[in-house]
Amino acid sequence: MQPQSPTPLYAQIKDILRARILDGSYQPHQQMPSESEMMALFNVSRITVRQALNDLQNEGLIFRMHGKGTFVSKPKAFQDLGRLQGFGEAMRQMGYETFARVVSIRTVTPTAQVQERLQLPKRARVTELQRLRFLNREPISLDVTYLPTALGNRLAKEDLATRDVFVILENDYGLSLGHADLQIGSTLADDTLAAQLRVEEGSPVLVIERTTHTSDGTPVDYEHLYYRGDAFQYRVRVDRVPVQHV
Repeated sequence: MQPQSPTPLYAQIKDILRARILDGSYQPHQQMPSESEMMALFNVSRITVRQALNDLQNEGLIFRMHGKGTFVSKPKAFQDLGRLQGFGEAMRQMGYETFARVVSIRTVTPTAQVQERLQLPKRARVTELQRLRFLNREPISLDVTYLPTALGNRLAKEDLATRDVFVILENDYGLSLGHADLQIGSTLADDTLAAQLRVEEGSPVLVIERTTHTSDGTPVDYEHLYYRGDAFQYRVRVDRVPVQHV
């Protein structure tokens, strides 16, 4: 603590506690010192301690249980929405261990929605690829991907357990990916999804609908991604556009 620093005391305490959480000094689900203990440790008032804890709670690093105290949250992995990346590609860059288990890969008749998103002609078939994604050996998401059969038949022969579809499309097939359209929603895990993700039935699940296009605008990949709500989040930076006054 540096009382003469221009940084407020609560912010200094928050930074100290955050560092201890992130470096593992405080483990997930471990109980934090009480407010009284922190007051004595940092020689500050209760309101200062509470302000630091409120900020950490808003960041998702801790949670409180009435009558029991404050506990360390399980850190959530996150992916930057501002970049078009495959899940494995993004997570490995952050130092996570990741792999996938192929649940199924088959040729199916597309729903009207899949047909529309991939701009397919009537009576066209698609490849449906279902993968269970793991992060640090725990299931994190179920990915359901639809592709035109010309691509899907080729992908069926690839190592989809350790390689991202995006990387294969670009590096092996020479496709230049351009942009993706995303919709974000939520649902509750049914019994099948709960078993796959190892969560309780009815647990919150983040749902991403994503259509990926090549650089010339051709849709090439349509997905529904089901992420555990307790273990993953998307982040994005949004810049303010100046308002033009007339």
